[in-house]
Amino acid sequence: MSIFAVEYVYGPEAEAERVEHRPKHRLWLAEQAAADVVLASGPYADGAGALLIFRAENEAAVQDLVSQDPMTKGGGVTGLKISGWNPVIGKLSSYVG
Repeated sequence: MSIFAVEYVYGPEAEAERVEHRPKHRLWLAEQAAADVVLASGPYADGAGALLIFRAENEAAVQDLVSQDPMTKGGGVTGLKISGWNPVIGKLSSYVG
């Protein structure tokens, strides 16, 4: 398994969609966390987006997961970036191997 950092961008033009889909988005994230797929998730303090840390076989699997997120399906995410990430220090480093 590999670790991936996913950055969601929240443009002001999609605020209504984010408000509408946030409850289902957080429920989906909680389910993914319970399955040990999402290791961490949360919005940036300035409200401009969010950072999600996924555990998956490859980037294609992460893309598939992100496409299932009610927030992305509902139009609340105006941009995203998926990057492989190799944590070497801290709790998340135990997931790399």
